[in-house]
Amino acid sequence: MNLPQLRRTVRRRSRSAVRVEPSRFTARDNVAEAFAGILQRPARSALTALGTVLGVGTFVAVLGLTATTSSQIDGRFNLLTATEVTVEDVARSKDPFAGPGFPVDADLRVGRLGGVQHAGVFYTVRLDATAGKVRSAPVGGGGGGGDTSEVVAASPGALRAAVPKLAQGRLYDEYHSSTRQRVAVLGSSVAARLGITTLDTRPAVFIGSEPFAVIGIIEDVQRKSDLLLSVAVPRTTAEEIWGAPESDGTSMLIATDIGAAQQVARLAPTALRPDHPEYLKSVPPPDPRMLRSGVTSDLEQLFLILAGICLVIGAVGIANTTLVAVLERTGEIGLRRALGARGRHITTQFLAESGALGILGGLVGTSLGALTVVGVAVLRDWTPVVHPGTVAVAPFLGLLTGVLAGLYPAWRAARIEPAEALRR
Repeated sequence: MNLPQLRRTVRRRSRSAVRVEPSRFTARDNVAEAFAGILQRPARSALTALGTVLGVGTFVAVLGLTATTSSQIDGRFNLLTATEVTVEDVARSKDPFAGPGFPVDADLRVGRLGGVQHAGVFYTVRLDATAGKVRSAPVGGGGGGGDTSEVVAASPGALRAAVPKLAQGRLYDEYHSSTRQRVAVLGSSVAARLGITTLDTRPAVFIGSEPFAVIGIIEDVQRKSDLLLSVAVPRTTAEEIWGAPESDGTSMLIATDIGAAQQVARLAPTALRPDHPEYLKSVPPPDPRMLRSGVTSDLEQLFLILAGICLVIGAVGIANTTLVAVLERTGEIGLRRALGARGRHITTQFLAESGALGILGGLVGTSLGALTVVGVAVLRDWTPVVHPGTVAVAPFLGLLTGVLAGLYPAWRAARIEPAEALRR
């Protein structure tokens, strides 16, 4: 071997002797270090992840409960609201000299329309503030006390359209109306205030000085809930005693079959007043999709804000704990750097720890949120609805929260100089 070849051989062996293999930090090592750091202080890690648990759990519960209540809204809408039509008297707004918009036989005219179950006219009787009080005894010398509940003049069809549930007695019918009988049906609240607890004693009430026999007490209604706070009397009787009502306060309540409400709403004004249909304003039920979207939008906005606040609190907690861990483990970081760990290795280590806290909190929060939806649905006898996409995305929301919270502490750890860290 000549001299140039010998020199090249020596140089190659010298370079191979001082070559240092670059340090490696595999994904497996990263995950192992992350869970070792979490398990080193399990109590603090659990408290740190609590904010993420609450945030993700609220997120899942909100979306699940919103979907569950939306399905209940649809069912109730179909049963009640979608079968209700209201017709209002607007004759005076169209013509100041017009008479009442509703004819005398309004109930019969609307009852002939296809799809109508019950229909009736009602209005609130305007009485004198003192003489018009409702009493369970005759007026005394000084006027006596009394109840200031509203008196509603309603035809029999209007009461049936409200779908009442009777606690006692019965509703008045067409016979009471046609013969102008002085009978009354009380709401349960009014009956309680007047001290009427049974109909066995044939009680009577006095509206001003006019006596009315109580023939029924309404416990609940599915429509027109103000009947529970009112005294209902036949419309014909009210007109005979107190005169015809003002047209702007008279309305008609119509109960229809499912699917017939829109058609009935279009035909009712013409059926009632073919000469002046514009004197009557028909109010059909609202679109169920708009009702559902409005309710769910309000719920989602309110509770998703709450979920976002919980997630921010969780992120701050993770960031604070991770930053404290960086300060506590400065010596460890310096030793790792001295042994060859690079800055990106330190960054990924602390990001992995914060991300692990986030995804663990996300998994626990998802489970608690789903259990909350199921528990509420069972208690209310509903069908729980949780979208699979929500359950799939929620843990990753916790992971994202943890990673974002760990960015600054990880960056801070990567900038620690090995020599300075070892001096501490």
